[in-house]
Amino acid sequence: MIKSPAVLRENWNLATDNFINVAVIGVGAFGRNHARVYHQLAQQGEPVRLVGIVDADPTRADPIAREFGCRAFGSVEQLTTTHSEVQAASIAVPTIHHLAIARALMEAGVDVLVEKPLAASRADADELIRLAHSLGRIGQVGHLERFNPAVRATALLITQPMFFEVHRLSIFTPRSLDVDVVLDLMIHDLDVVLSFMNSPVKEIRAVGLPILSGKTDIANVRLEFESGCVANFTASRVSTERVRKIRFFQPQQYVSLDYGRQDVLVFSVGEEGGTQGTPSVNPQIKVAQPPIVAEEPLRAELRSFLASVRTRTPPLVSFEDGRRALALALDIVAAIREHSQKVQLDRLRG
Repeated sequence: MIKSPAVLRENWNLATDNFINVAVIGVGAFGRNHARVYHQLAQQGEPVRLVGIVDADPTRADPIAREFGCRAFGSVEQLTTTHSEVQAASIAVPTIHHLAIARALMEAGVDVLVEKPLAASRADADELIRLAHSLGRIGQVGHLERFNPAVRATALLITQPMFFEVHRLSIFTPRSLDVDVVLDLMIHDLDVVLSFMNSPVKEIRAVGLPILSGKTDIANVRLEFESGCVANFTASRVSTERVRKIRFFQPQQYVSLDYGRQDVLVFSVGEEGGTQGTPSVNPQIKVAQPPIVAEEPLRAELRSFLASVRTRTPPLVSFEDGRRALALALDIVAAIREHSQKVQLDRLRG
């Protein structure tokens, strides 16, 4: 049901004092966190109201709705019919449903934040972009690490990266097994590195293995950019420890970023390094730690999304950004498949 511009304007005016009425679609492990943060923002005085959650499983939806003081619905249609004043929503359903859910919401006049990966295919991502533009909706993709304070601080240090070493290791959980580790975990780092680089990817080499699921659970990727920069990525969801780090080298500088600790260390050589700091063991190398204000990345992400909704300005991480990261991730998945066929991995496992 597409609402007329007059109805949309009326719905917008229902929010007094510029409050934004939001909903969460899908309240599994991560969707519940979206509901939690919206509720916390409201309690902290932010002009936002969590008015509903949608989940096909009432045994999951009902207690979460009671916990956060809103209503539970079994479908998007029930939500938009009952709560026509909903202006924005987080979508945290399985990836294959992203397009259908986002389409229904955007056609109902609702701005959307779609969890990563943006879509199940390039074609679905392109359709999401088309819909957002044609309907005049805000469309943000949930690449959470872009809102990590350490990533934001690091973005200011970028000059000419020539080599990245990236690790994202997690302990196995039965979550997000509808996609492999590249689309589940590595895509975070692909998006961050792409945001740091102003250069197309020239070459992809990749290997991956299924360990505890039917999809790739551990992968190693080597990217070469047109600029000459090389980036190595390792992602695993079958590790015995949790590691989330990016290290990169650029002329006269080495930068180490820890997502979990939300800190950055900068090692600079000589006066031309441009970063002041204390001398290290080697007096020619200075070590600096940029000031960082700690914040939960999801809170920063949702605050940024709400600001875009309120001001009608483009989101920090757009659908186009999500499409770019998705396209690269799908190319990596194809490269892993090609490598597996070349080494006859299925025969070796059998």
